Amino acid sequence: MKMTANSSGIKTMGHNIHLVTLGLGPEIFAVPVGCVIEILAMRDLFRVPDAPPYLAGLTEVREQAVPVIDLRRRLGLPPSEVTHQTRIIVLEVAAGKMVVGLIADRVIEVITLAADRLSPPPQFGARWASDYIAGVGRHGSSFVIVFDMPKLFSGDEIMHISGNIEAAMPAPCAA
Repeated sequence: MKMTANSSGIKTMGHNIHLVTLGLGPEIFAVPVGCVIEILAMRDLFRVPDAPPYLAGLTEVREQAVPVIDLRRRLGLPPSEVTHQTRIIVLEVAAGKMVVGLIADRVIEVITLAADRLSPPPQFGARWASDYIAGVGRHGSSFVIVFDMPKLFSGDEIMHISGNIEAAMPAPCAA
């Protein structure tokens, strides 16, 4: 079967979408498997001066400085304590222009959903901004909220974060 990507950055194989599920409190969210580079245990982060509140800091992944987003703050959810299950999901976003880490309360599993069973995001009563949601599906007895990766990180935010990272890096010394 041929793999294709839709406008939400979700890669499908035939009529299925493959997702990594993550938990924020009782809610289950998902990101496309094709965007995930790796999943890390929570670690100390380097704070970036004058960063937006949702930018938790920087971490090093394969000798590259990677901005780490506090997904709870990004979605307007209340903060929670870091536990042994807290993870950083390292993703490629913005069509490969940037690598970003997302802090999640836990990573659950890789799932497959039927693409035609994904419903549009609700427009009212949600505790998160539905602009970032590609759709909502069912997995077992739970709802899974699938992120629209291009909208979760708009171009302006990517440039803002990139600018803050460059400003935080020490300048090379002249020889």
